[in-house]
Amino acid sequence: MSLISLLPFIVIIGAMFLMTRNAKKKQAEAAQMRDHMTPGTGVRTIGGMYATVKEVGDDTVTLEVAPGVHAIYAKNAIGAVLDDAEYNRIVHGIGDDLSDTPVVPDDASSLTEAPAEGEAPKLDLGKKDEPKKDEPKDGKTDGEADAK
Repeated sequence: MSLISLLPFIVIIGAMFLMTRNAKKKQAEAAQMRDHMTPGTGVRTIGGMYATVKEVGDDTVTLEVAPGVHAIYAKNAIGAVLDDAEYNRIVHGIGDDLSDTPVVPDDASSLTEAPAEGEAPKLDLGKKDEPKKDEPKDGKTDGEADAK
């Protein structure tokens, strides 16, 4: 066998080695991050819920998900440990300088008319024409309905 025929196998084995090394490195970083959780720290779970750490056990962590509401999670369910400034910005809106920015709908062309001062914009939802109260739903007049 020549070295050229073994080259694809060597490349595949090398790629597998690099991928497993990167995965192990990420797992070690995640474990180190979880070990630095202390009571009072803000966290985000892998499900996207923000909470405050109340107690840290060996394999579990007690989170306060709302004032007075505690839930027990596995430590590996913690996706990120947040610093105080980021947690307060996300959960409480503290430090958000975007509060003065006006909210614009995705499709501003759907606004039918400019709202009055302090009034919410009226949206054209594309309602179909409904029959008038006196007109039957089938679109026939009273004379046409009597003829049949």
